[in-house]
Amino acid sequence: MREKNQNEIENLEREIEKQQRNVSFDTKEYTIEIIVQKYLSEIDNEQNEFFVPEYQREFVWDTLRQSRFIESLMIGLPIPYIFLAETSKGRYEIVDGSQRIRTLAAFLNDELVIKGLEKIKDLNKLCFSDLDISRQRKFKNISLKMIVLSERTTDETKNDIFERINRGSDLLKDMEYRKGIYKGKFNDFLYKLAQNELYVKLTPIAKWLINRQEREELLLRFFAFSEWYPSFSDSSGISKQLDNYMKEKNEEFKDALEQEMTERFNITMEFVKKCYPYGFAKNTKTKQVARPYFEALSVGAYLALKENPNLIITKESAEKLLTDPQFIASVSGRYQTHRAKTIRARIDFVKDGLKQYGYVECKK
Repeated sequence: MREKNQNEIENLEREIEKQQRNVSFDTKEYTIEIIVQKYLSEIDNEQNEFFVPEYQREFVWDTLRQSRFIESLMIGLPIPYIFLAETSKGRYEIVDGSQRIRTLAAFLNDELVIKGLEKIKDLNKLCFSDLDISRQRKFKNISLKMIVLSERTTDETKNDIFERINRGSDLLKDMEYRKGIYKGKFNDFLYKLAQNELYVKLTPIAKWLINRQEREELLLRFFAFSEWYPSFSDSSGISKQLDNYMKEKNEEFKDALEQEMTERFNITMEFVKKCYPYGFAKNTKTKQVARPYFEALSVGAYLALKENPNLIITKESAEKLLTDPQFIASVSGRYQTHRAKTIRARIDFVKDGLKQYGYVECKK
């Protein structure tokens, strides 16, 4: 081992101290009742105090995992810190803990029925309102600890922390996994198409998510959902269904299918460029396209164009459609974002809205 000289030691210490000054955080503690209130209040107009960022909008915990989390709280097991970041508007981005907070909200609102528990078996088949009132109060008064990055923390440092925390997330590993397991011509086609200049322009993606093949994941969902429509399924998780779709397409991918998919992609991207005010982003400040939002806008547009290839809509009408409270609620990521009925509802909203507010463009 090389021995460091005094100058190197001093330079190292200065650099560590410099980076430490860039991090400003506090620890807070809230009861479950307050956490759920801060998450649900004004969620439909996206003004809730605790909000789920775009890259975490997909809810991936199954009922068993949710149930075991509730059980852990009931019996007093230690729960990892929830990680928040304060914004300039006084809201708090949920950096790590969105699955937990949404599970709590679902439980308190009787959207979750407990099942599969082995320790407290008497909880199985119960929802929150089935509990004795004293147990309801005790549960709502359980406190959870949080680490809150202050607004003073630099954006560069925040981005670094976001990446470090979420790099281990199962939510974002799917496409990396498929790339290694489901090799084939369709897989190669997706990765080539993801470099399309127009597509890249229409889909702002955080730098660290680009490296995790997020644009390829979005394309996979576009092709799969447009083919599955309207018969979406809850028989297995959406990730598993996409695995099977990738496998099947690799096996049947021929020149004719490649041409059809390329045309499907091209007409949809051209429509989005021409008609949606911000591409697949919600506004000019969007740094990361949300999966449910992308799915609805892309598949909805393709299905509308499939019925009428000359359909067009003004950007003003499109913006009105995509800011409708009903649509915002369908893509907000509150809970069970990829249940079959939820997927179809948001796609139908866009498809039917485009047909209602759009018009047929006269070709010369």
